[in-house]
Parts: sequence; C-alpha cells; structure tokens
Amino acid sequence: MLTAASAALAFAGCQTTPEPSAPAAATPRVFTADGAWCWFSDPRAVIIDGRLIAGWITTDGSVQIGSRSLADTSAGPAATDIATLAPQFERDDHNHPALLVLPGGELAAFYALHAAGDMHASRTRNGQWAPPRQLQLSDPSKGRYGTTYANPFLLSAEDNRIHLFWRGDDFKPTHATSDDLGETWSAPQTLISERGRDSGNRPYVKYASDGRDQILLAFTDGHPRNEPRNGIHFARYRDGRFERADGSLIAPSDALPLQPADCDHVYDGATAGRAWIWSVAEDAAGHPVIAYTRHPTEDDHRYHYARWNGRAWEDRFITAAGRWFPHTPPGTTEREPHYSAGLALDPADPATVYLSRPVNGIFEIERWHTADGGATWTHQPVTQNSPADNVRPYVIPHPSSDASVVMWMHLGGGYRHYTDYNASLHFAVLERPRG
Repeated sequence: MLTAASAALAFAGCQTTPEPSAPAAATPRVFTADGAWCWFSDPRAVIIDGRLIAGWITTDGSVQIGSRSLADTSAGPAATDIATLAPQFERDDHNHPALLVLPGGELAAFYALHAAGDMHASRTRNGQWAPPRQLQLSDPSKGRYGTTYANPFLLSAEDNRIHLFWRGDDFKPTHATSDDLGETWSAPQTLISERGRDSGNRPYVKYASDGRDQILLAFTDGHPRNEPRNGIHFARYRDGRFERADGSLIAPSDALPLQPADCDHVYDGATAGRAWIWSVAEDAAGHPVIAYTRHPTEDDHRYHYARWNGRAWEDRFITAAGRWFPHTPPGTTEREPHYSAGLALDPADPATVYLSRPVNGIFEIERWHTADGGATWTHQPVTQNSPADNVRPYVIPHPSSDASVVMWMHLGGGYRHYTDYNASLHFAVLERPRG
C-alpha cells in the first residue's frame, strides 16, 4: 500500500524505502559510557594490531582516547583502556581528537577548542601519551575564530609528509604540512575561499586518504543555515596538485586557495534543497563516492549518494532521514535544525553505507548496500528496538579485513546541543556484504 508519506516521496522523484532483509550479524558493544563527537574531525578511530582505538569528548569536556581488543566480545566498556589527554578542556562535541597512525605504529592526536585558540597535539612514545603541546597554527590577524576541527593524513609516497587540515581563524578550511612527523609545520594556507565572498562564507569539508599519495575533499559552499543554495563540490589532492575527478588540473598546491567554481560541482543546492556533507571515499575503480544530506525543509532531511562513473557524477536518493536529531526543549526553537542523524561510507567498500534514520520513533543504525551504483538498495538493521537514539555513525578504515567496524553515538542521556549532551559510544563488527 502506498502511504501518504511514500506517495510524497515518489512525487518528489525519490524511490521509496525497501523493506529490510535479515538483521546484520552484529552484537553492539559499548566502547565508552561517556563520550561524544561531531563529524568534521577524522579519523575519529583507527585499528592497529587488532585493537580499536577511538577518541571523544566527555560530558565534563575532557579529551579522552580509548583502546580495546576487537577479539574481546564483552558488551560493556570495562574492556576499554582510557587515557585522558586534556581534563575538562571544554564541553563541546566539536573538540574531540582526530587520530593519526605514525610509522612504527605510534599514534598522534590532534584537537582544538571550538572557534577559539590553537591546535593541540599529543603523540605516543613507547605506547604512552606524551603531554600535549600547542602547534602555533592559529593566526588571529586572519580573524577571531581560532582553530576548529582536525583532519591529519600521512602520505607515504611523500616521504611520510603529514597533511593537516582544519577550519582556520577566518572560518575557512586551512592546510599545513610537516616533514618531521609533526615537530614543525609549514605556514598555514587557506585551502578554500570563494572569491568575492566575506569571511561569513565557511565551507565544510570531509576528507579521506589512501595513506599513500592522495587526499579526497568533498565540501559545501558554507553552512546550510547561512547558505540557502548550499551545494556540494569535489577535488582531489595528488602529486602536489589539486584536480577534478577526471584528473584535470584545478590548481597546483602552491596556488591556494581553491575556488569552488573551479572544482567539480556534484550538487547545486538550488535544485532540491540545501545540502550538508557527510562522507567521501574512493571505490575499487579509483572513482570518488560522496554521501550527503539534502534539506528541502528543516523537517525533511534526505540521504543521497553521488558517484563519479568515469564520465560524470551520478546522484541517487538513498532514503528519507527524518528531521534533526537534537532533543529540542519544549517551547523552544531548535538551534541546529540541519543536524541529521548521519551517514558514513565504508571506506573499503563505498557501495556500503551506514546510516541512522527513525524507526518507530527512535533513530537506529542500519547498513545499506547497492550493487548497481546506487540505483537500488538493500538494507539491514544494526541496532533494533533501542531505548534511545543512535546517531553519527563512523566506519573505521580497515581495508585488510573482510569485516567492517562501525561506531556511533548512543544518546541514552540525551542531546540538546553540541554543548549539552550525555552520550556513549557503541560499536559493532560486521561481515561485509557480498556482491
């Protein structure tokens, strides 16, 4: 039977949601009972020698990192060893650390206050976390917004050069490099800035890297709250240059900032609602894949899947995403109506997407898979009959395994704002879909 809701989606040119297949073979486990994160600092978690390592911010604003063996199947968080890098740093889910695996298996963590101050970093030595230090990457002459978010990547083909990305003092994506594993850094450069726009235009970027010679960038025009035509763009860094999906040159790396008009246009926000970016990856053919949300209205969020097919970008609807997930206090206006519950590509198999959508009034995590470039989808539940919402899934890069490891926030204590939350982090290990 075609319901009114499904009829409305069909009228809008969207496919209706298929019925789920059998549940995914997973037993969710609690990684930490007190942890939250946003979705613009990555990698949030890594896997080293069979251990899952993740970072988060606690309810009292402490920056923490935990580690546990994937072989330990206990459901509770007692199996997680936790280190505190910065006690009571700031209660704000933007401030969680991003992790980088260094040569030899040591780790580095990067984190910053939300729109204030400098980038902080710490690294392990012989498995122990050294005291954090400030990297002196902030430049108040550019603006008053400090450093926010962190996205570090190491490229082995560039003699282990580290590329660090963040949002800078001018609210723009910013970039610096280090050739000595983070001891010293190049002068920060604005990465993306639309010519003729003031500093209020602030692109949001998702990055991904193969760890060898390239970094993918999928980004918006700005914040969907401020940009009624917020669209999606793409660029790839490789061999000292930025290029489009077809390999054509956008600009050499010494000619920053990139102009959005010169990059690939994946989605025009004037088409069917402003967008926000969530995930980018590369498929086995070397083609980029992007997962993002469209917002025809603030109450109507939709998950989309865009894929470069070698000639052009194909854009497919996945499923309706409900509305925002923050628990808006009665009688108040939601401050972040574009906060979708979220979706993430499996970086080792971007034909698989993990997403959160409302099921019986609760946001649940599901695994969606396409065998035809997004034209059709099958899906399976990862969480079911949950007592509270599950949001912001993240798939840990783990290409050498037949399994995917997915983590998410469980909002057992509620989430009212990025400074007012009480969440835990859960994870599951699932065998990858075949075909």
